[in-house]
Amino acid sequence: MSAGFCFFPTALGASAIAWEKAAIQAVVLPSRTAAETRLRALECCPELAETAPPPFVRRLIGRLRRHLDGDSQDFSDVSLATAGLTAFAIKVYDATRAIPSGETRSYGELASTLGAPKASRAVGTALGKNPFPILVPCHRVLGQNKRIGGFSAPGGVEAKRAMLVAEGADLTPKRRIVLANARTLEAAVGHLASSSRAMASWVAHVGPPALSFMKPVETFAALTRSIVFQQLNGKAAATIHGRVVALFPDESVHAAAMDHITDDGLRGAGLSANKLRALRDLARRSLDGTVPPLALLRRMTDDAIVERLVTVRGIGRWTVEMLLLFRLRRLDVWPTDDFGVQTGYARVFGVNKPSAKALMALGDAFRPYRSVASWYLWRAADEAKTLKR
Repeated sequence: MSAGFCFFPTALGASAIAWEKAAIQAVVLPSRTAAETRLRALECCPELAETAPPPFVRRLIGRLRRHLDGDSQDFSDVSLATAGLTAFAIKVYDATRAIPSGETRSYGELASTLGAPKASRAVGTALGKNPFPILVPCHRVLGQNKRIGGFSAPGGVEAKRAMLVAEGADLTPKRRIVLANARTLEAAVGHLASSSRAMASWVAHVGPPALSFMKPVETFAALTRSIVFQQLNGKAAATIHGRVVALFPDESVHAAAMDHITDDGLRGAGLSANKLRALRDLARRSLDGTVPPLALLRRMTDDAIVERLVTVRGIGRWTVEMLLLFRLRRLDVWPTDDFGVQTGYARVFGVNKPSAKALMALGDAFRPYRSVASWYLWRAADEAKTLKR
């Protein structure tokens, strides 16, 4: 038959699956009893008859059983029957399917991925009605600070936890990473002054640091600005960036809107072909979860953020380091490829300009305040440039 449903055993108990032609219409996880599972399946698919599954469903059942046995499977290739679902629910399910095995998202992070950061409750409602559990891995979406929340299958929260652990997810609540503020900057100055006589002398000469931080915005918006500003002077870059922002509905720069912005529009705003392709890649990777939303970014380590973001076309390590320092206010960023940091180090310490590789080791003396050390070295480079004029 081209449509139907059947039951099959799993490690959690009897489950059901329904199909229509080449797409899956529903998956029913086990209830407390087999009778309850049968009732839920009949309520879910009243128009379908129980029948033997076709070959593609039999293969999928095998994969589902292996997954629930602890052998994590990738179900991104499975076609789902989405007729009757709202457009918003389909977007939520697509974004949820993009969460890699072994990772989790909060409802707020998923909402931000969709370009609707205030819609976390609506996201939760959509996932609560998910007709394709496991195939749409709603178990990977958690409450704030990795609160597990509920789960409809037998075992409830513990069953959900076991599935996540089997996938390799880290469920340890993460502490908020300390950001630069007045008190920590004061501590940083004292640490740098004690690191060497040369640095102490320079810190005394310059005075307290005056780091100019930028307003935290969603990752897509921040990196869009970074891409536009690359290799342009400030005024020209700001003009083009303003034109690009104006292309977004209500000037709200988010990845989901990129599908409605034409290449001609982006070129007309002043973007080069390379930057246009970079922006398209950024949007694609933001929607598939590769580029984390701001809420998740704030909880990630510097190295993890660099590893994720440099996969985007046109985004290099230096660009990510500037985001870490000026957007996220991280205290221990050390941009060794930065010409100003290299030049400033040479001037403060009276040495030849060090290579990026040499500078990496030289920065150890400034840990855990290398961001502040970078600011002082930029001031040294600026002063050296002034003296040459």
